[in-house]
Amino acid sequence: MQAILQVHHLTKQFKNLTAVQDLSFSVYEGDVYGFLGQNGAGKSTTIRMLLTLIKPTEGRIEIFGEDLPTHRNSILRRVGAVIEKPDVYKYLSAFENLKLFARLSGVKLSDQALLEQLDKVGLANRAKDTVKTFSQGMKQRLGIAIALVHDPKLIILDEPTNGLDPQGIADIRNLILHLSRDLKKTLIVSSHLLNEIEQVATRVLIIDKGKKIIEGNAAELFDPAQTLVALQTLDNDLSFARLQESRWKNQLIKRDDSAILIKIDRLQIPELHKDLAALDIPLLSMQPRHSLEDYFLQVTSGNQHVDTYSN
Repeated sequence: MQAILQVHHLTKQFKNLTAVQDLSFSVYEGDVYGFLGQNGAGKSTTIRMLLTLIKPTEGRIEIFGEDLPTHRNSILRRVGAVIEKPDVYKYLSAFENLKLFARLSGVKLSDQALLEQLDKVGLANRAKDTVKTFSQGMKQRLGIAIALVHDPKLIILDEPTNGLDPQGIADIRNLILHLSRDLKKTLIVSSHLLNEIEQVATRVLIIDKGKKIIEGNAAELFDPAQTLVALQTLDNDLSFARLQESRWKNQLIKRDDSAILIKIDRLQIPELHKDLAALDIPLLSMQPRHSLEDYFLQVTSGNQHVDTYSN
C-alpha cells in the first residue's frame, strides 16, 4: 500500500517546552487515520507542521513521496484541511462562501459543480441561506466543503467534532465515512474522543506529551479480546528491562513511575503471571483493564502540557 504521508523523527520546541518529540508515523492511501490524544498532547502542533503553518525544530515530512519544504506549493494543492472552527463569512450564503474560497484557491468551478460540492456535505438544501443561520455542525460541514473545493487527495481534520451537539457529531462522523468509502479520500482525523475515533478510523496513532505511545490497525488495537494489564512492581525500571528481554517484549506499551502496561489476550494472563515469577520480578499487583476508555486513559497521562497552538 502506498504511503501518502511519512513523518520522520519530528520535534517541535517552544523555548522550554517540547510540544512534539521524536514523532514518526505513516499514513497510507485510503486510510482514515485517527490521531488520538488528550487535549494538549501535541496533536494541533503536529498538524500545523504538516500544513507548514509552523516549522519543525527537527525532523522530516514527506507527502505524496516528496519533501514538504522543498515542494510545499505543489503538495498543498493536493491537501485540504479544516483546523479547529472553520473561518467563514457569516453574512454570505453557503454557496457564496464556497464560490469565494474556490476563486481564492484558483479553482474555476461552475455553479452546478459548486452545488454538487455542497451536496457532498449535505448542505445543498441550505445553499442560499446565510451562514449566520447555521448551527455549528453545519458550519463545520461547510468548512469541509471548502476544504474539498480543489478535490484534494489528502484531507486533514483537526478536532472536527469539537463543540458539536450529538446530532452534529453524528453528521460529521457520517461525512468522514462518506469521504472515505464513497469518494475514496485519505483522511487524518485528530480527536481527544476515543469513541469517535473508534467508529471511523482504520488505523490509529495515540500520542501523549508529544510522544508516540502506540500506532496500529484500529481493529486490532480496539479488539475487545485484548486486555491491558497494569503491573505495579517494587522497581519498574528493572522490571521493564527484564520484560524487554522476554517473550513479552512486543506487547509492552508503556512504563512510568506507577505502572508497566502490557497488552495481551486475556487467556494469557496466567502465563504472564508465571513468567513474572520466573523473571524474578518483584510484583506488587496485576490489574487487568477491559474497557477502551480505561485503555486510553492508561496509555495517556492525566497531566498533559498545554499545546501552545490549541484552544
